[in-house]
Amino acid sequence: MSHAEPTHLFRQPKAVYAVAFACVISFMGIGLVDPILPALAEELDATPSQATLLFTSYLVVTAVMMLVSNWVSSRIGAKRTLIVGLAVIVVFAALAGSATSISGIVAFRAGWGLGNALFIATSLAAIVSSARGGFAGAIILYEAALGLGIAAGPVVGGVLGDISWRGPFYGVAVLMFVALVATALLLPATPLPERRTSLRAPLAALRHRGLFLMSLAALLYNWSFFTMLGYAPFPMELEPLQLGWVFFGWGIFVAIFSVLGAPRLQARFGTARSLYGALTGFAIVLAFIAAFPEHRTVLVVAVIVSGVFIGINNTLTTQAVMMISPVERPVASAAYGFVRFIGGGLAPFAAGKLVEVSNLHVPFALAVVTALGAVGVLATNHRALAAADAGMDEDGHAAQDVEDVAGQVADEFGGAPGAIDEVEAVRGR
Repeated sequence: MSHAEPTHLFRQPKAVYAVAFACVISFMGIGLVDPILPALAEELDATPSQATLLFTSYLVVTAVMMLVSNWVSSRIGAKRTLIVGLAVIVVFAALAGSATSISGIVAFRAGWGLGNALFIATSLAAIVSSARGGFAGAIILYEAALGLGIAAGPVVGGVLGDISWRGPFYGVAVLMFVALVATALLLPATPLPERRTSLRAPLAALRHRGLFLMSLAALLYNWSFFTMLGYAPFPMELEPLQLGWVFFGWGIFVAIFSVLGAPRLQARFGTARSLYGALTGFAIVLAFIAAFPEHRTVLVVAVIVSGVFIGINNTLTTQAVMMISPVERPVASAAYGFVRFIGGGLAPFAAGKLVEVSNLHVPFALAVVTALGAVGVLATNHRALAAADAGMDEDGHAAQDVEDVAGQVADEFGGAPGAIDEVEAVRGR
């Protein structure tokens, strides 16, 4: 099998650009607080583990609310769901900037996570349904937005954080309001789905073995990822703007290898082997951090280089999840997002607590173990990934019906014979 790069990646309808721009701003919210974590902890007299709760509250609420995002969108439509999600982010980002205590910021970040969940699950589906260039092209466009947002977030956070720790929160509120207006004006009205999604649909979808294993691998990977993202800024001991540039360099690598590196590796080695290599490379980088956490140069170089492996992993994992799952892509996205964000949310806080009771080496050593654990989980799903590769043509379109691919996965790799029937019952057919 071979994959050509999408021919229309940068020739998209205005609606796609509007949603992609909103995605960039939304994902800025992930890395935005990185440069200000040490300064914020010092300003508000908080411990590092308390400061990392800004990640935990945001991502855990995002994870839980992913379970209801499709229930909402199937009742009010995708466009309205996107607008509601963006509006919620605007309000809670502004409130976080107005908070006077670390607990207040943590609480408002949780509200931010609610809006983020509504937006993320729906935005991926909106881009996939509207983008030109095939399914793979849509995923790459989405991951490019993710990479640009992650790259820009730390710089914006560093620049505004150099003025005040409140600046990044107000900055996101303003940018998200612009994204809200662009989405409202440029995205056409979306019809209501033919069927309403039940609240239990995402959890029921996880009964599909391939989707469950992909989600479990993503949980382990996100534990590693957010251990680095959420705790590495503390031992670096840099000013907010300096931290911003470090994570900007990291984000640039994420964006480049999401868009360019991942498709080339997939074409040459297939999804499974490319993921094994990317996760193993990430584990090696984390091993350097675990061995030398007090050496600033090692930390800076390792964090920036890790963007190579994170970019590859993000694109190929998202694409594989959408192909393997036998359910509608919004439901698959919600189920997958629920599991993976749980890992990402708990990891930074756990890292802070591990340092308090042990030393700086331990959380990063655990991150090495979880990254390699993700490889092990994916290896048990190898034939499912091969079946997903076989289900795509050279332009990234589905060569087979996605449910046929899922059925093939079930037949080839020990899936429950009734998996498709169970999912169809949830979907109401």
